[in-house]
Amino acid sequence: MASASSKAREEERTVVWVDESGFYPLPAVVRTWAPRGETPILHALLTRDHLSVISGLTPEGQLLMQVQERSLRAPDVVRFLRHLLRHIPGPLLVIWDRAPIHRAQVVKDFLAQGGAARLYLAQLPAYAPELNPDEGIWQYLKRVELRNVCCDDLAELRLELRLATARLRHKYAVLQGCVTGCGYAVQ
Repeated sequence: MASASSKAREEERTVVWVDESGFYPLPAVVRTWAPRGETPILHALLTRDHLSVISGLTPEGQLLMQVQERSLRAPDVVRFLRHLLRHIPGPLLVIWDRAPIHRAQVVKDFLAQGGAARLYLAQLPAYAPELNPDEGIWQYLKRVELRNVCCDDLAELRLELRLATARLRHKYAVLQGCVTGCGYAVQ
């Protein structure tokens, strides 16, 4: 990965860490305060419905995200790469994990058809989530912004996630803390 980041500096590429996560209507229950003798109770429906989210984080704290109501597949990854190319100018270095959807033929075809002109893809070492600052984004959203939030359906969850993400985008210290917490320098 050191060679990828030195190549990014040479070519003046913007580094983007990419990762995926799932959000469920069930609350991420964390400790809370309540009056003595009144135990807080969260009522939530048990369901497997979820939102699949893919996001990219730059060292400057720019956060790009796409949400959908089904599991992510390789064409969705290509759609997100196009999203990155549309919103971040110049050449990009995308650093992500070794998920099969990242190595799919659809992604390779996208790069062969011209996507590689501005994109360079690098993979993190296997089983190294501590090297991906985007993991910190998921933890912050689930454990801080959406803590104890119960949603009745995916539409409500989508709204809560959108509002939480909007709040997070204004917290540059948190975004850059995700980057520095993984040992990278912010720009």
